[in-house]
Amino acid sequence: MDHEVDIDLNLEPILHQYRTLGYARVGRILNESDLAALRDRANQIMLGKISYPGLFFQADTETGRYEDLTYKKGYVGPGLNYRKIEKLEKDPLYCALINHPVFERIARAWIAGDIVIYRSVLFNKPAHGGTVLPWHQDGGSYWGLNQNPTLQIWTAIDDADVESGCLEVIPGSHINGLATPLGGVIPDHVLKTRNIEAEKVLVPAKAGDVILVHNHLWHGSGLNHTNKPRRGLTTCYMSADTRCQRTKRAPRTFFPVFR
Repeated sequence: MDHEVDIDLNLEPILHQYRTLGYARVGRILNESDLAALRDRANQIMLGKISYPGLFFQADTETGRYEDLTYKKGYVGPGLNYRKIEKLEKDPLYCALINHPVFERIARAWIAGDIVIYRSVLFNKPAHGGTVLPWHQDGGSYWGLNQNPTLQIWTAIDDADVESGCLEVIPGSHINGLATPLGGVIPDHVLKTRNIEAEKVLVPAKAGDVILVHNHLWHGSGLNHTNKPRRGLTTCYMSADTRCQRTKRAPRTFFPVFR
């Protein structure tokens, strides 16, 4: 993949903002040719024209309500109305993005030693649709790890503006850690401890832009009101020392990167 930003860019101000606010813009790393290939690959996977063993799919809702999502159904047939696809490290094009040299510099500046990914997910909001993603954090006992990851790198595959459901954040909300031990969606009684409407910041992005999102940052997104899909790849990087603690099934193993 070509590199739109300087691979040797100064990370100090970016990581300072990340520590302080819980999110930070990196810049545009993909050109139009790269983006077109990634979009086409996403469509081919959703339409069943390309398949990899072990890919995880979640269909989107028809209502836009998070409460109406269904689980454990996986791939339900060809179509573009999938909310997310996980394990995209299995695909060469997406694996190359996950291992982007700028991402490697950021991850090595943040994480000591060898690095793996917890997950790499394409989040998709289909044209004139999608589902509202409520305020949440990415971590907690639900993730089943012995230590919480703190680095996620989000890449816009399409334009993600206000109309298409851009990222929304509460700056600095990561500082106090997890709102609940379980993690995930933030309960109403916790949300009421902050003035959400006054504090929230919209973070629109152009296709190819990269944004760092701390796992503990309160973040969410709205519906896509445009006639184009809104897709973004989120990859969570963590120390290779991290262990899966689940016991009902075999513990997860994690994909190594930057080798």
